[in-house]
Amino acid sequence: MSADLRVFFFGDSFVQGIGDPEYQGWVGRVLAATGAGTTAFNLGIRRNTSTDVLRRCWTEIEPRVQTEADQRLVLSFGANDAVEENGAPRVDPDRTLDNLTTILDGAHQRALAPLVVGPPPVIDAGEPHLRRVTELAEQMGALCHAREVPFIDVTATLAEDPIWRAEVTAGDGAHPGSDGYRRLAELVLAGGWHDWIAAPRG
Repeated sequence: MSADLRVFFFGDSFVQGIGDPEYQGWVGRVLAATGAGTTAFNLGIRRNTSTDVLRRCWTEIEPRVQTEADQRLVLSFGANDAVEENGAPRVDPDRTLDNLTTILDGAHQRALAPLVVGPPPVIDAGEPHLRRVTELAEQMGALCHAREVPFIDVTATLAEDPIWRAEVTAGDGAHPGSDGYRRLAELVLAGGWHDWIAAPRG
């Protein structure tokens, strides 16, 4: 691992860690397991879609870039894209995939190694939303696989996880508490995080 490792986390309220009384979310827990020497930027924003992330991604990264550093980009979005408003998803699935492709292209151009974490399920949104977000996660995973970008699928596992479901139900219907975020962090860590972090730059 590089002595100067910078990791940019972009996404929605799950990336931000909304609902965690310990204010760590899954991002903080993954970083705690990564080790010292990592400079991290949590740039999650509540209700953000992939379109929102694409719009702000590079303008928020550029002031934080250190040319000689090993710089990584972690993306996690899709749950808000799949929310239905006025009879249609907030972002069409094809547009979500186009947004992801554009961001991955930008990361390649800027020599930022990317990793994508699938969208967590929103329990209170019901089965139609779960079907949409599960299908979207599968499509995102296939896109990442074709581009040799690591993708960590968490959607279906969390949808059946009793800890995640219990904490979300006891909370606002979307976000878990500390144990739910701990479970999500475990999935990320087990999904290839350490191998990705250890991989040499470039």
